[in-house]
Order: sequence, then C-alpha cells, then structure tokens
Amino acid sequence: MESFMISGIQQIGVGTVDFRKSWNWYIDMFGIDIRILEDDTVAERMLPYTGGKPQKRHACIAVNLQGGGGFEIWQYSDRKPEPCPFEIAVGDLGIFAAKLKCRDVLSFHKHISAKWNSCTEPEMLPDGSPCFYVKDLYGNTFQIIENKEVFIEQHRLTGGMAGAVIGVTDMERSLRFYKEVLGYDTVKCDFTGPYSNHDIMPEARKRCRRVILTAPKRKGAFAELFGYSEIELVQALEHTPRKIYGGRYWGDPGFIQICFDVTGMDAMKKFCAEKGHPFTVDSCPDGETFDMGDASGRFAYIEDPDGTLVELVETGKVPIVKKLGFGIDMTKRNPSKPLPKILFRLMGLVMKEKMK
Repeated sequence: MESFMISGIQQIGVGTVDFRKSWNWYIDMFGIDIRILEDDTVAERMLPYTGGKPQKRHACIAVNLQGGGGFEIWQYSDRKPEPCPFEIAVGDLGIFAAKLKCRDVLSFHKHISAKWNSCTEPEMLPDGSPCFYVKDLYGNTFQIIENKEVFIEQHRLTGGMAGAVIGVTDMERSLRFYKEVLGYDTVKCDFTGPYSNHDIMPEARKRCRRVILTAPKRKGAFAELFGYSEIELVQALEHTPRKIYGGRYWGDPGFIQICFDVTGMDAMKKFCAEKGHPFTVDSCPDGETFDMGDASGRFAYIEDPDGTLVELVETGKVPIVKKLGFGIDMTKRNPSKPLPKILFRLMGLVMKEKMK
C-alpha cells in the first residue's frame, strides 16, 4: 500500500481577464462564496509554464459549503491575459468543461435559465443521469451534474466542483493515468457516439469515445467537503483536436488545472516518477513550507499523457478566523480524520464573500 493519500478534488483553476467580475458571477450563479484564501503576489515557482519568468497575479480559492471542490479564480496582474485563439471544441486537449455538483438538475436549469441565457436544454449523460451545460461570462463551459450529497445545508441547488471533462488523444493511455495515478479506477460508463444532440460547442454532434470514471470513497481531513467526483475522458474520432493551452501560459483564460488534495507528498512524488509522470514543478523540493497568503503547504504539478496540468497540494495550515490568527496546523493531526463540520461553519460565518 502506498504511503500517500488523495482526498479528492481540492479545486479547478479558472483563468480570467477580470478577477472580480468572474468571482461575482460564480457567487451569484453557483454560490461559490466562501473565501478559503486570497493572494496577490508573484508566482515564482511555475517558470516552466509562465515563459520562464515570475508572473504577478491575483488569485483566490473559494468554495460552496454544500460540498464539492473549490474554484481557484486567477488573473494576471502585470501581463495581459491571452484568451484561447480558437473556439474550444468537444475533445480539444485539456479541460474543456468543468463538472458542477447539483442536487436537482431540472430545478436548477429552470432557476438559472430564467436569469442567464447561455444554457443548453437538459439531456442525459451516457450513464443515464441528467445534466445540462452553462457558459460563464467568458465562455467557460460547466457541465451541471446531479449528485444529492450535501455537506452543510445552505438551501441551495448547487455545490462546488465535481470533476472535469478532459480531451485526450489515446483513451487507453489516459485511462491508465487516471486510474493508476489518481485512483479513478471504476468505469461508470464507456460510450461511443455523438457527444450531444445540442450545439454545446463545436464538434458536439460528431462521434467520440466518452469514458466516465469514479473513485472509491476518499479519506482525509477534507474528504467529506470534497465528496463525490468523476473524471470524463473524451477522445474525438471524427476530427483532429487542438491543444487548449498550446502556445499560452498557465493562468491564461480557461480551465488551468485540476487540483487534488494530497497527504504524503514525498511518497506521491516517488510514485508518480515510477509511473512515468514525474513532478514538473515542486514548490518545496527540500522539504520547506510554501506560504500561500493566509495558508501554507506544498504544491506540485504533473502532466497527464496529453500535457493537461494536474496539481497536487499538501496543506500545512488552513486559516479559520484570519483576524484572530486562528487556523489549523494540519501537520499535527491525524491525516485520515475528517475536520469537524463546526470549523467549516465558522469559516462560513467569517469568510463569506458578497458581490462587490
């Protein structure tokens, strides 16, 4: 048994051209209103993906307390963000849609379509569950999926991130990576045919292979907050996919990375190298702690077989009440034991964001 643990999807990064407008939209539409951390400094340790130069940026991680992964909302401060030069199509390489947890898809569709016009009609995923698609202010696509888990009741229809839809070139090779390295070892469905009967995005009506993967119930301090997640891999069969971040920087507009919460980073580093996916970035190669504004920890990156970025984060300190300097030192507690819900309720009282 490996001496590391993956507790779930911590967040999916969303690059934007306007940090505050994007966050306000996610608060209003999805309820992503609890700020875990916010940082306005220089990204000095991502040089392989930022043109070899440190880049100043403004970023935050925010969650919905009903459960699911967070949003890492990210904007360059001194460099003009470079949007994707083409309209992203089904099967393009990278994360072309993020999955958002919803307790009642049809009710939420009625709710959001009354105030936002970039929504598709509901349809069925290949596994028979309902979904629909929403594009945000800047054209990022969210697949709304049904999952009735609720971490802390907020009387909302939505939760947080529940997975990603990722374009790949070789399904079998990608399946090995997501099964063996990240633990998504259960095939929920394996379907070949048109992606959709709706024009969600270009090439949606063409044939592709779609495989949806799930993982066993995760353990860890944040596992109950993150909850259920799935990875949907899509291989285009009738057109040639393009690389979404080809020629662009990490942090440019779009879905930057999918991030997993990890305990035992040294063991994870060794395991990934043995599987042929060595760390391309390691914030603390000598065991030091990386400060992330109000929080601390260690982050690293690997790439899937097509170069999609996967972030791994081992949390050191979590802020609870910033003004009082109260936080949790994760290194001094049992890593398998869930954090008490009372701490998340306290976060909800003191760290809730309103639209500005």
